[in-house]
Amino acid sequence: MTNENRVDRLRKLTSSMAGSYQDLGGINRLGEKDLPSQPAVVAILEELLAIIFPGYHGDPVPRDADLELLLGARLDLLNRHLADMIEQTLVFCYKKKCHCTSLWDVEPTADWAATLKTMARRTSLEYLEQLPVIRQLLDTDVTAAYEGDPAAANIEEIILCYPGVQAIAVHRLAHPLYRMGVPLLPRIMNEWAHQKTGVDIHPGATIGKYFFMDHGTGVVIGETTEIGEHVKIYQSVTLGALSFSRNDDGSLVKGGKRHPTLADGVTIYANATILGGDTVIGEGAVIGGGTWITKSVPAGQQVVSGAG
Repeated sequence: MTNENRVDRLRKLTSSMAGSYQDLGGINRLGEKDLPSQPAVVAILEELLAIIFPGYHGDPVPRDADLELLLGARLDLLNRHLADMIEQTLVFCYKKKCHCTSLWDVEPTADWAATLKTMARRTSLEYLEQLPVIRQLLDTDVTAAYEGDPAAANIEEIILCYPGVQAIAVHRLAHPLYRMGVPLLPRIMNEWAHQKTGVDIHPGATIGKYFFMDHGTGVVIGETTEIGEHVKIYQSVTLGALSFSRNDDGSLVKGGKRHPTLADGVTIYANATILGGDTVIGEGAVIGGGTWITKSVPAGQQVVSGAG
């Protein structure tokens, strides 16, 4: 290939790509300042993890540190960064009229920019005030992992190494943002955890205390899943939707209970698939590996085949 031929082909490619930016505008955001930055969201998430697990994530904590002074400074900085990111996200969604949040109470004629700024700062602080409860929940999850896995040597190993614990930690942090109606950010957080751990949990899923995913890889937990306390699941378990209702124009109906409910004390072994919003796995039930479940299972029952 001559240099002249190469330059000509690159020129044509450039023209073709530039044209596609105009024709296929949905997959690019040219000049968009308010689109949330994934690296910025991940940086906030990593700071949250460092506050939840001090000494395990982030910089080491000195033994003689003034914890309140150190933590106060970190929380103040985090609050400002999170508020800015929430504001940026709200502005982006407001301009795009994507209606992806329950926070919309802003009249079109109002000073919407100032209102969204106030909303973001209030939301950020209200979210951070939930961190003590989130930390208590994660303490139960770490305990469940230690008590539920005979291979676990110590708590440190669990926090540092177990992908299921890492995934539930991120979910515990993302879920309140989802419940508060913050768009995009909780999805970015959970999808980062998905990439890191192989565990796919939608931030909308409701998960009780003492939750343990043994191995974890390949677990999928859908948006409207409800999980009770002391539930244990193994790798490659799917808690998914059975079917999707459609509107008259053929588009999918959004919302509704689409994913199963697991009562307290349920155990689900590897590669089991449980589908449907009406499917309830009763308290203490055991679902064997490789099963396919589309109907409710009574409390205490053991299912060892795909007959359900």
